[in-house]
Amino acid sequence: MTLPTEPIGSVPRPPALIDGVQAASEGLLGSAALETLFDDAVRDTLRRFEETGSPVVTDGEQRKQSFATYPIAGLTNLAPGGVTIPFADGHTRQLPLLTSGPFRYATQAWAYVDAARPHTQATLKQAVISASALSLLYPPDGLPDYPREAFIEDLVREAAAEIRGCLDRGADVQIDFTEARLSLKLDPSGGLLNAFVDLNNQVLGELTEEQRSRVGVHTCPGGDRDSTHSADVPYEALLPSLFRLGVGRFYVQLASEADRPRVLAVLGQHAGDGRRIFVGVIDPLDPRIESAEEVRDRVLEAARFIDPASLGTTDDCGFSPFGDDTSTSRDAAFAKIRARVEGTELASRELGV
Repeated sequence: MTLPTEPIGSVPRPPALIDGVQAASEGLLGSAALETLFDDAVRDTLRRFEETGSPVVTDGEQRKQSFATYPIAGLTNLAPGGVTIPFADGHTRQLPLLTSGPFRYATQAWAYVDAARPHTQATLKQAVISASALSLLYPPDGLPDYPREAFIEDLVREAAAEIRGCLDRGADVQIDFTEARLSLKLDPSGGLLNAFVDLNNQVLGELTEEQRSRVGVHTCPGGDRDSTHSADVPYEALLPSLFRLGVGRFYVQLASEADRPRVLAVLGQHAGDGRRIFVGVIDPLDPRIESAEEVRDRVLEAARFIDPASLGTTDDCGFSPFGDDTSTSRDAAFAKIRARVEGTELASRELGV
């Protein structure tokens, strides 16, 4: 038995799908034809995942145009002008604002599980966006007849229902909490981060202990168009609060960190006690394909700080969290995934696990 290894989620979309989504947005492609493109992309993604030897697969988020806003795509009670997220290379992404209540998801991620399951017998993992990220939709000045307390109640209910729906369909769940590190740029005091953690724990509190055992949390400094939004925030400021989350699996970006041993020393203090830490050994933002031997060495480095019984491997981030991100090729992504799988196996042999 080797160390567990899992992907984060997204994989670059095939050019035909990207073109099809654009054509559909312009009214040049019908919904049935678009659905065929989605299904073909998911089927190909799962096939290629299995060819890498990956024991855990995802649908590559082929049907999501954004890892963060897929639940609200198509809602009519939204307006532009929400939180703007600046990236280091100068580009931005912006959230919308809620204009009225009640708040409901337009799409629950279990629909993606339903669409993917017929095409694979492998362990399926489904990424969902955190409730804390979606909490940023609520306007700072409030809404008439829909107080923030009512919004949070609706949000927690919707987020918990989404997770349960995925679990009930046999998928494991990963909560994407990429705004955790960003929150420390927005509020260096840590107050916003701790509020985010408390909100996500409210959602987790709606699950049974058995359900929570199949849920993990991913953190990274954001990854979009080969740039990040919060890589300059030190992990030491994030990790103590992150580990207050009531889950046992943590997926932590690490390969692209400038000082991995420093971060690993902190991670080692929190490993164990029912927690497994999946360290990033692949950098999706680096166009170079890592070798299996390089991945092996990164795993062995992590094992100096984290007991292998509490260690796993993953990618730093998804390869294409936004549907229009073409900075990484599909072939490169799967080559990197194969290196992670093979390198983890090499390290497992050396560690005797």
